[in-house]
Amino acid sequence: MAAVEQKKSYFVSKDFKGVNVKNNRTAIGEGEFAWLENAQPIGFGNIKIVNAPTTVVSNAFSNTVTYMASANINNTEYMFAFEEDGSAQYVNLETLTQGNVAAANTFSNADVQIVQWKNDRILIIDPARGYKTWDGTNLVSIGSVGSVTINNGGANYVAPTVTFSAPGEAGGVTATGEAVLVANAISQIIVTEAGSGYTSAPTISITDTGSGSGANVTCTLFSQNGTSVATFGGRAWIADGRTVYYSAADTYNDFVSVSSGFITLTDSTLRTDISTIIAANNFLYIFGEDSINVFSDVRVNSTTGETLFTNTNVSASIGSSFKYAIFPYFRSMLFMNRYGIYALVGATTSKISDEIDSVFPDVDFTKPITAGQVLINNILCACWTFTYNESINGTTTPRKVQAIFFDRKWFFTSQGDTITRTAPAVISGNLIMYGTTGSNLIRFYNDSTDG
Repeated sequence: MAAVEQKKSYFVSKDFKGVNVKNNRTAIGEGEFAWLENAQPIGFGNIKIVNAPTTVVSNAFSNTVTYMASANINNTEYMFAFEEDGSAQYVNLETLTQGNVAAANTFSNADVQIVQWKNDRILIIDPARGYKTWDGTNLVSIGSVGSVTINNGGANYVAPTVTFSAPGEAGGVTATGEAVLVANAISQIIVTEAGSGYTSAPTISITDTGSGSGANVTCTLFSQNGTSVATFGGRAWIADGRTVYYSAADTYNDFVSVSSGFITLTDSTLRTDISTIIAANNFLYIFGEDSINVFSDVRVNSTTGETLFTNTNVSASIGSSFKYAIFPYFRSMLFMNRYGIYALVGATTSKISDEIDSVFPDVDFTKPITAGQVLINNILCACWTFTYNESINGTTTPRKVQAIFFDRKWFFTSQGDTITRTAPAVISGNLIMYGTTGSNLIRFYNDSTDG
């Protein structure tokens, strides 16, 4: 005997509450959706279709993009792409013109990261090729003065002048220094400008207005590898392994003056290496795979000149290894890991992805996960792009989706299955999400002809 068909009932709801894929379809609340894609549940009786993407620059990048990020240089917004062959290129997002930052084999093919310094340059950190800067014209290695050694202080100095040789790279800055005398001999060289663009340690010559002679001074070169870079408290911060290096006050290249230094995290709360460092909300966040520390209250000791700051562990069990899936959103820091999406507000970490928990077992965590803020229908949203293994009638198909969060609600969008990387940018005050197919530059949610 055939089973009795389950009786269906219908109702109309205009209280759109977003997606709930955690509960069974028969158990979700009124106004919730078992799946909602490319439709934004804005409010009561108000749901809007999300626009499709538009290609803004075809063949913007010459090789497969492994990292993409935006920055503003001299009031111009750029999108930077670092590529699999070690090259780097940019797109001027205002004129949509393309240019080259570096040729092939300049950078590593993975784990490069950039950050904006003021708005006159980007700082670039490479896990194997070191620390560099680009000012819109010149790519310069840093390549700055490290320690200075007095091999022979000489004698009879009255008013010595210290001269460093010029850097070898175009756009580099020549280092400068001042001599300290004790009994008319050189006892110390104070570096007043660490310089940049040096590919080998500069030579130091000392001349004197009097009869001073005999001094012999040499220096080492600072060049730091790393996996993450941030600007915070008027300094550059570089993470490498479990150590965070910081430059002297108001500099990005001076790692030798007294206000520069480093801190190595030895606590067991950081189980492996640092995943990334991000500055926001007057904190420097130090993310590990399962922990979060914050640096705050950066200041200079008025007596010694050393930099002081507070290091606080705010999460000893939750973090993220996905460095490009972490970003600030209003006064919180949002991040995705293998089992959910979380918000860190102050010292409290809260899970915000309960309604979409059943999605995570089908996320391909071997593929890139990228994220950022974006305006959709003039509403500020948080957006994560990842590869989702969708199963329909026993057939699994991988496709790229975006999980979108706003106003404590979730929905999904699809902006193309060939998207490999995404990054937000600010154009005329609007937060826009861009993506790349590996070569083309795509603007999300822009094609109003699709609905």
